[in-house]
Amino acid sequence: MKKFTKISAMTLAATTALAGTAYAGNLAEPVVEEPVYAPAPAPVAVSDDWTGFYTGIQLGYADVDGPGVLDGDNGTYGFHAGYDYDFGNYVIGGELDYDKTDVDLNGGAANVDSVARVKVKGGYDLGNTLIYATAGAARADTSVGDETGPFAGIGATYKITDSYTVGAELLHHKFDDLGGVAGADADATTFTVRGSLRF
Repeated sequence: MKKFTKISAMTLAATTALAGTAYAGNLAEPVVEEPVYAPAPAPVAVSDDWTGFYTGIQLGYADVDGPGVLDGDNGTYGFHAGYDYDFGNYVIGGELDYDKTDVDLNGGAANVDSVARVKVKGGYDLGNTLIYATAGAARADTSVGDETGPFAGIGATYKITDSYTVGAELLHHKFDDLGGVAGADADATTFTVRGSLRF
């Protein structure tokens, strides 16, 4: 009897193990869950209103054409700050900017160290893009003395977000009698790329 009970218990255990194995490998179709896709974020609308203060930095290039052999060119870097007012289709504004440079004229006979500008500008509002003309007075700091002269140019600015813009500006300057020397006139052309924060 004990032998029969022992055999019965072993048979029951084996049957249970085989049943579990058969269940684990059954032929039922596996349940495949469909992937859940998050909706794409809606694009952030950028305001087309240009009214407000802004400030930023700029990198560029200056080419100075002076009398005789007083010519030279070099890179520039600086900062700017200003205010724009948007009238709808048109934008007017004012700006102060400063460029540091190291332009050697005639291999070091003279040197342009920096240029500071006071600007007025007027442009056309194309939504996220502003194109404009600008003019004003520039003061060049040179090794032979400081000189103030007029400048004029064009620029464009593009809104990446309401708070951040990128742009470029091309300016032409005219300085007469550098260092108080009659006839020591110089023309300077600058090109800068600019990044600004708007408030």
